[in-house]
Amino acid sequence: MVRSKLLAAGGYGRRVALVVVSVAILFLSLRFVLHPETPEESMLKQTQAGVKQLETEIQRLYQAAQDYRAGRGALTSLQAQVSATRKAYKTIEYILEYYHPTYIKEHINGPPLDHLDPYPHRDLPAVVTPRGLQVLDEQVYSEEADEHREEIANLVSELKTRYQILLLQFEKRRYIQRFEAFEAMRLELIRMFALGVTGFDTPGSLQALSETAVTCRALQQATGYYAASAPGDGAGVVTLFGNAATYLDTHNNFDTFDRLTFLTDYINPLYKKLLALHRQLGARTSAEVTKEVSAWNFYSDNIFSADFLNPYYYTLLKQEQDSEALRVLGKKLFYDNRLSDSGTMSCGSCHQPKRAFADGEVRSHANAEGRVVRRNAPSLINAVFSDRFFYDLRAFDLEDQAEHVIEDHLEFNTTFPDMLARLQAVPEYRDAFHGAFPKNAEGPITRYQFSAALASYVLSLRSFNSPFDRFVRGEATALPRKVRAGFNLFMGKAACGTCHFAPTFGGLVPPLYHENESEVLGVFEKPGLKIPDGDPGRAANGVTSEDADIYQHSFKTVSVRNAALTAPYFHHGGYKTLEEVLEFYNLGGAQGVGLTDEVPHQTLPATPLNLSRGEISEIIAFLQSLSDESLSKE
Repeated sequence: MVRSKLLAAGGYGRRVALVVVSVAILFLSLRFVLHPETPEESMLKQTQAGVKQLETEIQRLYQAAQDYRAGRGALTSLQAQVSATRKAYKTIEYILEYYHPTYIKEHINGPPLDHLDPYPHRDLPAVVTPRGLQVLDEQVYSEEADEHREEIANLVSELKTRYQILLLQFEKRRYIQRFEAFEAMRLELIRMFALGVTGFDTPGSLQALSETAVTCRALQQATGYYAASAPGDGAGVVTLFGNAATYLDTHNNFDTFDRLTFLTDYINPLYKKLLALHRQLGARTSAEVTKEVSAWNFYSDNIFSADFLNPYYYTLLKQEQDSEALRVLGKKLFYDNRLSDSGTMSCGSCHQPKRAFADGEVRSHANAEGRVVRRNAPSLINAVFSDRFFYDLRAFDLEDQAEHVIEDHLEFNTTFPDMLARLQAVPEYRDAFHGAFPKNAEGPITRYQFSAALASYVLSLRSFNSPFDRFVRGEATALPRKVRAGFNLFMGKAACGTCHFAPTFGGLVPPLYHENESEVLGVFEKPGLKIPDGDPGRAANGVTSEDADIYQHSFKTVSVRNAALTAPYFHHGGYKTLEEVLEFYNLGGAQGVGLTDEVPHQTLPATPLNLSRGEISEIIAFLQSLSDESLSKE
């Protein structure tokens, strides 16, 4: 009897519990129907889950590194865990980099190169050794890994500590705005192509393709949150990301991977479709929110479009201040010999349109008969896309660059006051300056006005209209086989694209394009003469904070666009042909031929590339396809 009552009571309790659960489920279902999870909420959940997963993988990496240091673990196990950790990072790289680019570069995934501390004590240069996932990738796949057990363990320990700071930031985050998500994803497409599939990000393992596939799938999931709100375009983006990942899975040989097809069939279409999806959803952009000028133009629809970068980011001249009258005045100044003290030299003396605004000389002629300037004249086409100027990076903007030329005794050999006085004495110039600066129509010509006019003209020397550009944008239907092969070599096996970054093919670092790299190449005085050139380069540029050993013989990485038109090559003009230049790189620079003591801080990898004659010919064919002679009649 008692047992029957207990059973009955138990049955009643279970029925009550079921009713409560049913009501709760109904309530949650109604809440979801009435207040479904937004794409932004889903993005935040995905990000926070990815951030936690990366923490887990870093903890596993820490243990693997400790085991390897103690002799308990195999190198292959450590390599596998480095790979797993990097792939976990790649699932959320786009968000981490968007919010914390400087911190990521310095502590989580920066390039394996020594650099100077941007905040040194007592204004003394302090060399900072690199750390993070790229460095670990290089270390654990090197032949000397066994000799660096302690160093590897310390690198992982620091990574673990530094990541905790980043983790706290994302645990506190309460939202990811729609425009931030889209900008982060589009910047990641640039990063995937310019730094990912080139091997820049995986200097040791060369697992670039499998990592990029991981990123594609993470972006596929992220765009899926928005697909339902944008019929057609949304589903198309999700599908294309999946196809891109599959392409990477099935074409996974680093040396033979067709980067051109990946660019034209996946990267550029996704870049354009994400922009269309962003617009369809009516989201703002960071430019609209902050009103700040950025280097990258969010509204560009192709990585190789003419408006991909904003030239006004790199100069003191702002777009609203520029005008056709100012550009015309700048052009007149550019070719006027009266700017120099001798009256025999202009900017156009060393930067001639027919030579892509170089001059074809080993070193440009100086204003004194029989003398030459210190270095070879680089092309000025697209020169505005730089945060530093001259081979030694001594000038910080176009306006500062003009001052160096004006005051150099081998060049204009004058001063700003004297030069402005000469211009002021010419009625034609007074009228032109007053026309370009109507608010100052009664005042004298100023240094600012001169610099603005000259900057306006140099800024106008932009060109992304080569045969290669037109093909990549879909404006031309054919590209020679040698050019295709050369591009794939340039961006892959030959490793040119790890220093000459697309699409400028110079040292401006993607995806933000804020910073110019310089490199210690170990260039010889002449081809075949195994004597390193003695020019100290960046270490002697007059910038006190950069007087450091790591910058001895370091020079700006200039663009190779129009390189077929600008021989001779390198800062000293010592190489007459592109064949000689490619042969130099093929050897691995000075260290590649055993001159390690002579150039101890060489940043060019010393391992020979082993390019065949045919492969060198194909790379040159690609470089020739970057020639754009549309400005040759300037």
